Amino acid sequence: MNIDKILSYVDHTLLSPAATWDEIRQICDDGIAYKTASVCIPPCYVRQASEYAKGKVKICTVIGFPNGANTPEVKAFETKNAIENGADEIDMVINIGNLKDRLYDDVLNEIRLIKSVCKDKVLKVIIETCLLTEEEKIRMCEIVSLAGADFIKTSTGFSTGGATFEDIALFAKHVDKKVKIKAAGGIKTMDDAEKFISLGATRLGTSRIVKLVKDTPVEEGTY
Repeated sequence: MNIDKILSYVDHTLLSPAATWDEIRQICDDGIAYKTASVCIPPCYVRQASEYAKGKVKICTVIGFPNGANTPEVKAFETKNAIENGADEIDMVINIGNLKDRLYDDVLNEIRLIKSVCKDKVLKVIIETCLLTEEEKIRMCEIVSLAGADFIKTSTGFSTGGATFEDIALFAKHVDKKVKIKAAGGIKTMDDAEKFISLGATRLGTSRIVKLVKDTPVEEGTY
């Protein structure tokens, strides 16, 4: 697959709690240079990054991250604040405990609340697949579809595992056709990226793909 095409699927990501502004600025520079779908950064840097990037790359940030245990009202405030600061896309973490308690209406209503705050901004819903049963993953495909979110996303990258090919195939089978799929966490190679895309992912949350392109001399349009 063409490298530029793969890069266009990438949310170029740096969410380390130790991330400095210099590192975030470099993420923005790379996102602009390699025409990634967005840069995904901590909320505290959104305003600075938005002003720095000047619309040359979309700014994505995370809500209720990484555990998802904030109240819906707190997540709604975080979302509103992020958008006011210049965020173009929001990646929220569900309340995993509510899902496991089968409080499906609570999970659904929280996502709907965040989407109502996002309005026309893109909302991606992180369900942390590594902590879920297959039944719970399928249920979340249904809930995310009903809630009107734009994407279902596998992982934060801060739990016990990241995206798997099996989970992306499962999403593609059970999610509404209007809902897109984001694979995130542990995407290490171009072959991984291409496989995830072939299975149905239209976004890849990763920092490694841009690094691979920067570090590996390639013929234009190939790898």
